[in-house]
Amino acid sequence: MSEHPHLVLVAQLGAPHGVQGEIKLLSFTDDPLSVLEYNPLLDDKGLPALNITAAREHKGALLIRAEEIPDRTAADKVKGLKLFIDRDDLPEPDEDEYYVTDLIGMDVVDVNEKPVGKVANVDNFGAGDLLDIRPLEGANFYLAFTNDHVPEVRLSERVIVVNLSGI
Repeated sequence: MSEHPHLVLVAQLGAPHGVQGEIKLLSFTDDPLSVLEYNPLLDDKGLPALNITAAREHKGALLIRAEEIPDRTAADKVKGLKLFIDRDDLPEPDEDEYYVTDLIGMDVVDVNEKPVGKVANVDNFGAGDLLDIRPLEGANFYLAFTNDHVPEVRLSERVIVVNLSGI
């Protein structure tokens, strides 16, 4: 995570590739190449961190060149760097679609408006999105992010209504 709530994690630098300053970029966007639409990418303080000058796909990731990485030595120094964009730079999601960053920290209430807890994260292990809910008491639990279990999301109020019956 970033120290600034308006920043969205979109990528992380991996291992250097070769000696010319190429480095692996792991994109966390639905379309890995869409991360290239945001230049410069920011650090966790919201400051410009990386100006990508070239990119190519390679073994499920991107290999990039950047102004700030002229050679392998520089690439070694930035390995692991997390890269962000400003939330306001993202397009508005379609109806009934949400950015994970918008859901994290939202209050969770049951269908009777009784407080349940907060959204700690949204995970997907391959079978669909799961809300990781930090309850008021006890251990975190997962709830499938489906219409049956999550009948209402009130973004403007920062509230998610959940149906816990049958789980």
